[in-house]
Amino acid sequence: MANYDLLAKIQGIEILPGSAIYDEIHLLKANNEQLIMKMNGCYYDPKNVRMYMEQITERPIDDSVTVSQPFYTDFGKHIILGKDIFINQNVTFVDLGGITLEDHVLIGPMCRIITVNHLIDPKKRRGLSVAAVKIKENAWLGANVTILPGVTVGKNAIIAADATVTHDVPDNVIVAGSPAKIIKKIS
Repeated sequence: MANYDLLAKIQGIEILPGSAIYDEIHLLKANNEQLIMKMNGCYYDPKNVRMYMEQITERPIDDSVTVSQPFYTDFGKHIILGKDIFINQNVTFVDLGGITLEDHVLIGPMCRIITVNHLIDPKKRRGLSVAAVKIKENAWLGANVTILPGVTVGKNAIIAADATVTHDVPDNVIVAGSPAKIIKKIS
């Protein structure tokens, strides 16, 4: 199954341990972890980091994209990066549910973008659900921000350092806190 087909197949369903799809996801995850370890194992110049990112995402990465080491992702195949993106060091993408960064996005150090959650039912707790995250054009995530599953961050929005974003963020605002709330509109 192509990874793009996998993303469509898992949206909105419970992914339970022991199922064929659960096993497939964990096999792909193990393969990705090997690439991540190689990429983070020593210093690489930006061109070689992009080369690794192309292998990890199975997509072309524009020359204007900068990904600082170390960078972490559990799945890798469901990341889409636009142009002129800067991702600082120690950033983690839990991308099984899909992460899209549009053009000119800035991601501060130690940010986490999460698209996977465990199930609420205690009998199914080891199961998974996924929801895509989208960071729109020219948004800026400050240091140590957490974006939770299903969130869209609007165009030109700023997420203050240490914020936890649990709901969509409109265009042209600054949000802060945990959970993040609008503190200012950008004119």
